[in-house]
Amino acid sequence: MALRPYWSGNLRLSLVTLPVNVYSALNRSRQIPLKEIYRKTGERVHRLNVTEDGTEVERDEIIKGYEVEKGEYVLIEPDEIKDLKIPSSRTLDIVQFVPAEEIDDLYFDAPYFVAPQKNADQQTFAVIRDALRQSKTTGIGQLAIAGRERLCTIRPCGSGLILQTLRYENELRDSDPYFDDITKKAAASEELDLARELIKRKTAKFDPGRFHDNYREALQELIEAKVENREPVAVEEDRPAAKVINLMDALRKSLKDPEPAPPKAEKGTPKTSAKRKKTLAKTAAREKAS
Repeated sequence: MALRPYWSGNLRLSLVTLPVNVYSALNRSRQIPLKEIYRKTGERVHRLNVTEDGTEVERDEIIKGYEVEKGEYVLIEPDEIKDLKIPSSRTLDIVQFVPAEEIDDLYFDAPYFVAPQKNADQQTFAVIRDALRQSKTTGIGQLAIAGRERLCTIRPCGSGLILQTLRYENELRDSDPYFDDITKKAAASEELDLARELIKRKTAKFDPGRFHDNYREALQELIEAKVENREPVAVEEDRPAAKVINLMDALRKSLKDPEPAPPKAEKGTPKTSAKRKKTLAKTAAREKAS
């Protein structure tokens, strides 16, 4: 099955233009879909498009509107939005380069894979990718995607590129109200030494495969237990919190305690019982029919 791009257009660096495809890097299929159900009957609850007086409206009769006064809107047709002409609708123009570490984590949003289109010059793509990698910089540009113009970064990712959308500065709250009451007094040196030693012992190369979604696994087990009419098995027992008197005792105890076993990497979807497969197949057939 051919991969369907989320956006197609041109990646431009000064006078160099390259046709590219952009694909979402998020795997939504790993989420467990839960429907809203009416408890009394077990029937699925469907959302209806209705006006304030309860009149049901067809989807193709709904347009956008901006409220200028209470209950008064400027109406905007879908074609008017599509016809908005801005350069970033079809071209991602890299206008600046910055060291990657200069971008605060607060700004990062959603990741996308960037690959050359089939008729594109792959050598040009490789030049841009390798130049970014060797200069250890990140490209900055803007792209009209998902109904708005997004600030974004471009950087190497394996043999391709990764685009990551950024939040604009005015989308972020000022941290002062949250941090104002936190003391600016330097930490005590002995406690700091113990904390640094603890960090040193736990420092390792980042391996995302070592971590997995415990909530998803617990929810999956709950669903399987209900299908099989049994009590759910705890995915992971809670570790009792150690009683400590003060920070120094806590740090010393942390350095003495043996390290817990690291989480195992996920190796695909857990095995599904035959009974559950049959139930899920029936559910999928019902949803398809509806």
